[in-house]
This record gives sequence, C-alpha cells and structure tokens, in this order.
Amino acid sequence: MTHVDLSTLDLVLAGFAGVAIAAACGLRAFLPLLALSLGVRFGFLHVTPSAMWIASGPAIIALLWATVLELAADKVPALDHLLDLVATALRPIAAAIAAWCTFTGVHPALGVAAAVVLGAGAMGIHVAKAKVRLGSSMLSFGTANPILSFMEDAIATGLSAMAVLAPLAAVLGVVLVVWAFRRVYRGPRTAPAAEDPGGE
Repeated sequence: MTHVDLSTLDLVLAGFAGVAIAAACGLRAFLPLLALSLGVRFGFLHVTPSAMWIASGPAIIALLWATVLELAADKVPALDHLLDLVATALRPIAAAIAAWCTFTGVHPALGVAAAVVLGAGAMGIHVAKAKVRLGSSMLSFGTANPILSFMEDAIATGLSAMAVLAPLAAVLGVVLVVWAFRRVYRGPRTAPAAEDPGGE
C-alpha cells in the first residue's frame, strides 16, 4: 500500500462508499467493514493515510474471522436473538468506524459528524431488522429466521459490493433499503372505515 495524493473525486466516492457501508452495518457488523478493508487494500477505494489501518493485514484477518462467526451464529435460532442484543451496540459502532474512515479525508470534523449520523442510521436499520425477526419468531417459532438471515446476508453483501465497485449506485441502493425497512417498521396502514350512507 503506497501513499497516493487523493483528489476531490476520490474523497467524494469514498464518502459515498462510507454511506453504503454504514447502512450495511445495520444488518451485519463485520461483513461491510471487511468489504471496505478489501476495497482499500486493492485500490478500489482511497482513504487518507490516517485511515489506512483498515486495510492492514491484521485488520483483514480479524474482520474475516469475525464475519464468518457472525454469519454462522446468525443462522442458529438459539443464538440469533442473543446476537441481535450484542449487535445493538456493535453495529452502530461498526458503521461509525466506516464513516470515520471514509469521511475523515474531507475534514476531521466532518468525519466525526458522519460517524455519529451514520452510526445512528445503522441503529435504525438494525432496530427495524430486529422487529422483522421478532415477528418471524412469533409466527414461525424461529424456523423462518435462517431464511431471513440469508436474505439479510444478500442485502448486506450487495450493498457492500456496490459501495466498493460503484459508490454512486450504492447510495441509491441505500435509499431503497431504508425505504423498505421503514415500510416494514411502520407496518401496513389501515384505510379509514367507509361512512355508512344510511347515517348509522
């Protein structure tokens, strides 16, 4: 990894990628960070030297193992709710790390602000996801949760890959994911009852 002079475009694209990575952290804590780490390592994304630690060998190895463990544990009905409890703190922190790494090149203060805002956004996605899981557990006694887990894996992987390979498109993907989870979180709206023409 060599030092490169970052252009404004590099920093903007890294910021867009950070938004998508942070959103994906609302579903998986370590998979998006692993994607960010590999993206920086292989030159798809450029961050400032102070954030290059994310692409170091030890960071990649640690994130790889953490990703495997998180994905495996989330498929076990007895462990998925416990993992969600732990992830209530872990996923916003992961999103904040991703935001800081990708926004700090513009200005350190902006990096801190992005970490706070995107960390809170990841928390919102995590809460909506947990609500879906809770409903699934009540309706299917947990048997459908592994299927939902694979769907979440696919969304997190898709957002993370887009963040690295097509940051602009990834932001649109984030908008769609947030819209979908808001719809699920709010639930279907009931139509107002029709008035009785007879006045009763």
